[in-house]
Amino acid sequence: MLKAPLLLCILFCLSVAAVTPVFGQSDATDIPEEVHRIFPTATRIGTAHTDINVTPVYQLQQLLGYIFESNDFVDFIGFSGKPVNVLIGLDPQGNFADLAIKKHSEPIFLHGLGEQSLRDFIAQYKSHNVKERFVVGGKSHVGKNATYFDGVTKATVSVLVINDTIVTSALAVARAKLDGFVVPSTQIINPDFFETLTFTQLLEQGYIQKQTIYRNEINSLPSEIIDAANSFTDPEDNLFSEHYFGFLSLPIVGKNLLTNDEYARLQESLKPGEVALFVMNTQGFSFVSDEFIPQTAPEFFRLSQSAFTIDARDLDFYSFYDPSFAQTMPEFKVLKVLRIKSQGGLSLDQEMDISISLPYSPRFMEQDEHLFTHTFVLPSKLFMENPEAQQSVDIPLWQQLWQSRWLELGVTLVYLLALSLFFGFQRKLMKYTRLVHVVRGASLLFVLFFIGFYAQGQLSVVNIYTLLLDLVDGFSVEVYLLDPVIFVLWCFVFVSLFIVGRGLYCGWLCPFGALQEIMAVVAQKLKIRQIRIKPQHHKHAQKIKYVVLIGLVAISFYSLTVAEKLAEIEPFKTSITLHFVRYWPFVLYALLLLGLSLKIHKVYCRYLCPLGAGLAILGRFPLVKILERRKECGSPCQLCKQKKCGVDAIEKDGSIDYAECVQCFECVVTLDNPNLCKIDKYKKNKVPTRVKNFYPVSAE
Repeated sequence: MLKAPLLLCILFCLSVAAVTPVFGQSDATDIPEEVHRIFPTATRIGTAHTDINVTPVYQLQQLLGYIFESNDFVDFIGFSGKPVNVLIGLDPQGNFADLAIKKHSEPIFLHGLGEQSLRDFIAQYKSHNVKERFVVGGKSHVGKNATYFDGVTKATVSVLVINDTIVTSALAVARAKLDGFVVPSTQIINPDFFETLTFTQLLEQGYIQKQTIYRNEINSLPSEIIDAANSFTDPEDNLFSEHYFGFLSLPIVGKNLLTNDEYARLQESLKPGEVALFVMNTQGFSFVSDEFIPQTAPEFFRLSQSAFTIDARDLDFYSFYDPSFAQTMPEFKVLKVLRIKSQGGLSLDQEMDISISLPYSPRFMEQDEHLFTHTFVLPSKLFMENPEAQQSVDIPLWQQLWQSRWLELGVTLVYLLALSLFFGFQRKLMKYTRLVHVVRGASLLFVLFFIGFYAQGQLSVVNIYTLLLDLVDGFSVEVYLLDPVIFVLWCFVFVSLFIVGRGLYCGWLCPFGALQEIMAVVAQKLKIRQIRIKPQHHKHAQKIKYVVLIGLVAISFYSLTVAEKLAEIEPFKTSITLHFVRYWPFVLYALLLLGLSLKIHKVYCRYLCPLGAGLAILGRFPLVKILERRKECGSPCQLCKQKKCGVDAIEKDGSIDYAECVQCFECVVTLDNPNLCKIDKYKKNKVPTRVKNFYPVSAE
């Protein structure tokens, strides 16, 4: 006989051996760090589910929640043209345990505001429930039932896309895995609708429905189905099967058929959002077999809606209680109450299919089923409009943005209309020198402060290669609709390029270009002496921006992230988007360019701007050359080339290089003003070529 200490040691070893496999799975050191950060108390993670890509997380045997990536459920495109992938933890009640950004390409966070602002934004979701209606920014428009989150200044589009990504993917998981999460239907059961009805009246009015399958229906089917039917019922019987169906959880059905206590017991057996369906077999083939196990799905019963099968399992309502009815019921063979969970997605106001399944063998060792389907539609008077669903009807994000930015959009469109009229009637207006200069100055200020600083309408070369990549990978216009001002500007600019060339944008719509021209005005007022680049050097320097453009486009096909970083050659984000509030090297670079603009007119636009290069390529040969020239321009007169054209877009022969011209109209104003242009005086007086204020062709 074993002694007590030895027996205790053996029992201890057996206990350790038995428990080891369980705790082997629960070793917290095996849990990935990102999962442990979202669920700090987790001791193990379960096997990923096969129906949807979620992974359960446990503390010992207690389910803490599910962890998943948003990319597995949605693919909303961000401002970068790529989706944002968020790692989300959801607890069993539908609360956000925590969130983390897995991957994103939003340039405003990568190369502008920094990623901490993005992390701060998604941290707001922690501990909130996915059922809440989240509103990002615009607190004055938030209703009492909404949850307000702070947005991120300068990153409105990005955070709105991220909000949609988080909420939509979390709802998809909640509806699939958690109780009580259903898509709000536009119709709900009217809680005040009830009338006392007999079973026959319920049947006549459609609240309860009957399916009868006759033998002659089966006899027209293939022989193997007929044989299967004959194996279940007598072939001589005219009626093969008879069933009644009704949603017992509906007051109009449950309160009429059940006693008050029985109806109350039914409601206690159901969780929020669940539906109880009674199925009653009165004759012939039954929807359950003799081997039916309570709380499982009936073998020969199918429920579907919109081609999707909906799980219906026995509620086990009558296993321990005898059926108790408030009125006379048909004599039945089998009666079961089936539970349909909330995440099953059944909409009672929509048509559904209830089928009795007859199993048969089409070939040896094969099993199939034939469905006898009954279309079930509940009476429309049972329903009413769902106010909650009407309030929560989502509209596409781009439409929300267009509606919220109606002011910026409206003012921008008015300016574009005025600009079009100005260009259209410019030949009649150019004689009014002062008016043109006033319009020009007002335009520069408007473009800088409203379109640039306020409406954030600064176009970028990033838009060009993002478009090229989309044309290769698959174009989606919704990406470009996310910023209405940028979209409208691009449409306007694209059309105008082929009509009048790049000058309309570069001279009248580019905020950074306007800022450089304002710097030139400041330099003139301060009498800062300008540096004029020699013609031969100027021609070579102009090609730099084309090299930069080609390089950026080529690199973007290799790595969009690298190309976006290299696009910082544009000072637009630092100066216009972020108002110079940025890491100091970027600010220093932008200020250096503006400082150079005091000495060299629009130096960045002329020699470095890849966006200008792209526009120049498309607008090199405009349909309308609106800048008027005279035969004396260039030979003998060189006034405009040497004194009026700050960007050196006038050739020696007096012609305009539309690929470089910003269409400031200084040359045309000069030509139409006899006090400025000396050609007419020269022709009238026939003075020698070299006179004061007259600039003939130079010896160069």
